[in-house]
Amino acid sequence: MREVMTKSMARNIFYGGSLFFLVIFLLLTYQSRRYIITESTNAETLTASVAAGKRVWERKACIDCHTILGEGAYFAPELGNVMTRWGVQDDPEDAFDTLKGWMESQPSGVEGRRQMPQFNLTDEEIRNLSDFLLWTNTIDTQGWPPTDAG
Repeated sequence: MREVMTKSMARNIFYGGSLFFLVIFLLLTYQSRRYIITESTNAETLTASVAAGKRVWERKACIDCHTILGEGAYFAPELGNVMTRWGVQDDPEDAFDTLKGWMESQPSGVEGRRQMPQFNLTDEEIRNLSDFLLWTNTIDTQGWPPTDAG
């Protein structure tokens, strides 16, 4: 004989399944947050200068043209690993000097080329921005965003 599912059985399956998936969701949320905070962001290396550099990044709306860690516009180059590409990731003073030279040469005046505006940043703002870019360079992105290896 075939057993028929009653309304109370269906309700119990619904509530039990909902509770099960809610618990799974909360556990995955906790694990993701723990991983992001403790393993991938290098939170212990955040300094006042890095935070000030992030504020320069936001105030000047750099993300309107650049991407950082794959987020932002695709008009200008990715900046999450710019210090490695420039070869200055190990020396904050070289990073500052390189970024200062780049920022002060903009716009370059090369005809037919995308031009970055001149933001007239102070040395302190450039130093903070270089510290922020150095810090983003240390984040474990697990290979994101993908780059052209060739």
